Amino acid sequence: MVMAQANDEPVSQPRKRQKVDPDLTARITKFRRGDPLATSKIPDRKLKGTLRYQERLANEAAELAAKADDWLLPSTAGGLEAEGMERTWRFKQDEVVQAAEVGAARKVFDLSLTELGPYSLDFTRSGRFLALAGRKGHLAVMDWQRGKLVTEIQVKETTRDIQFLHNESFFATAQRKYAYIYDRNGVEVHCLRDHVEASCLEFLPHHFLLCSVGRPGVLRYQDTSTGQTAAAHRTRLGPCSVMRQNPWNAVLCLGHANGTATLWAPNMPTPLVRLLCHRGPIKALAVDTDGRNMVTAGADGQVRVWDLRMLRPRHAYFSRATPDRLDISQRGLLAVGAARSIQVWQGALEHKANSPYMRHDVFSGRLSSLAFCPYEDVLAAGHSDGLSTMLVPGAGEPNYDSRVADPFQGRNARREQEVAQLLDKLQPDMIVLDPTTIGQVRKEPQQVQEEAKMAALVAQRTESRAALEKQAEKKKMKGKNKPSKRHRKKQYTIIEEHKDDVRMRTQKDQKLGKTAAVAEDVMPADAPRALAAFYQKGRQ
Repeated sequence: MVMAQANDEPVSQPRKRQKVDPDLTARITKFRRGDPLATSKIPDRKLKGTLRYQERLANEAAELAAKADDWLLPSTAGGLEAEGMERTWRFKQDEVVQAAEVGAARKVFDLSLTELGPYSLDFTRSGRFLALAGRKGHLAVMDWQRGKLVTEIQVKETTRDIQFLHNESFFATAQRKYAYIYDRNGVEVHCLRDHVEASCLEFLPHHFLLCSVGRPGVLRYQDTSTGQTAAAHRTRLGPCSVMRQNPWNAVLCLGHANGTATLWAPNMPTPLVRLLCHRGPIKALAVDTDGRNMVTAGADGQVRVWDLRMLRPRHAYFSRATPDRLDISQRGLLAVGAARSIQVWQGALEHKANSPYMRHDVFSGRLSSLAFCPYEDVLAAGHSDGLSTMLVPGAGEPNYDSRVADPFQGRNARREQEVAQLLDKLQPDMIVLDPTTIGQVRKEPQQVQEEAKMAALVAQRTESRAALEKQAEKKKMKGKNKPSKRHRKKQYTIIEEHKDDVRMRTQKDQKLGKTAAVAEDVMPADAPRALAAFYQKGRQ
C-alpha cells in the first residue's frame, strides 16, 4: 500500500521550446561584451561558479538592452528606394532635395571660394561644427547647421590640413613649416615646432593625442593635455601624405608611395602590420567605425577592401579615373572621389556591389577632401573652388548618445564633458591591434604550463629535503643553560686555552728527563776505576 501526500501545487509542465528571433539575437550580440566565457575547463569550483554567475548577469543585461533598443532608439535610418527599372544612382541632387524635408534640404549648399582653395575640412564628433582650411591660408570655423560663422582668420601661409581637437574650442592646422593650435576665437595658442612640414593631422579623442606625418616621413604623437611628445617614429618609407585612424582601436593607418600600408601604435618603433596594397602609390585610405574593414585607393585605379581581422583583401573595384579621396560613413557607406565625380556605394564593404548607390558631380574645381557628417545624411566635399555638400540618405547614425557626442551641447555641458574626458583619458600604451586583450590574462601553451608545474614540483621537493636535513642536524638546546653546564664549559675553555702550553711543557720535561738519565749512566772520566762496577750495575 502506497500513501500519497496531498499537494495543492500544480504539477509543473515541461517548458515549450521558444522560437529564436534572429533580429533579437543580432541585437543581443551587439550589446554583449565580447565572446562567451568558456568555464568548463576551470578546475576551481568556486571560481567556476563565480564566473558563470557573472556571465549570466551579462547575458541578461544584454538581452534587456536589446529588447529596450526599440523604444530607446526610435529613429530609423533613411534611404533611397527605386521602383521598376529605376536606379538610385541616376537620381540627381535636385530631385533628392525636393523630396526631402525642409530641414534636410537647407543642409545642401555650395560655397564659392575660388581664390583661396583647394580646401580641407573636418567635422566635430557631434557633427555640428565644420572647420575649413584653404591652401592659401584661409581658416574658418562655422556652425554649419545653423549657418553661423564662429571664426575666420587669414594666416597668410600654406595650410595643408586642419583637425578639430577634443571639441570645437580648439583646432590644429598643418601649415608651411610647423603645426599650430588655435582656439575658437582664432587666437594662436601653441606652435608645435616638432611637427615639421606636416601633411596630415589626426586626433585620437580617447587618448588626447594629436598625430602628424608629412614630408620628413616621421610619425609624431603629441599629448595635448600635457604638451609632451608621446612618441616619434621614423617610417623609413619616404614622404607620406595619407593617414587615417582606426576608430575602434586608435591605430593609425598610413599609405606610402610604394603601395604599402602600415599600421602604427605609439608604443612600437616599427609598424604593427605592413600590407602591400597596390602596385602604385596609395592616394587615399579610410577605415570604418567598427574597425573591421579598411579601404585603399591607389594610382593603379584599384579600390580595394581589406579585412583588418584576417589581414587579407576581400574584393576590389576598378575605377576609370584615379580615385584620390575616400571616406566611410557611420552606417558603412563608402564615398569615392575622383577628379570632379563622387560615387557613394552601399554595402560595398562586406560584399562586392554591382552598382553605386548615388552619384554626384561638383559644379567646378577638383576634389581635395571628402567627409561624412556624423549623425547627419550629409557628405561634404572640399575642392579647389570652395565647398559643396550633398544629401546621402541613410549615411548617418539616426540616434546619438549625449555622453559621447551631443549636437545640442551648451557651455556647461561642454565643461562637464571636458572634465569627464580627462578623467577617462587612456594612456598611449593601451593602443593595440586588439583592444579586447587589455585586462585579460594571457594563457600560456600547455607544454609551458607542464614544464612550469614540473619545475615547481622539483623545487618543492628540494626545499622539503633541505628542511628535513636541517632539522636532523639541529642540536638539542635542552639543559644548555644549567649552572653546572656553564661551569664545566668555563673550565673546559680554560683548559683548552692552556692545553698547548701544558703540552709544550710536558714535552720539554720529557726531553730533560731523558738527558739526565743518559748523563747518570755514563761514568765520568776522573772517577776512580773502582767505581766502574757500580755504573755497570746501575745501567743494568
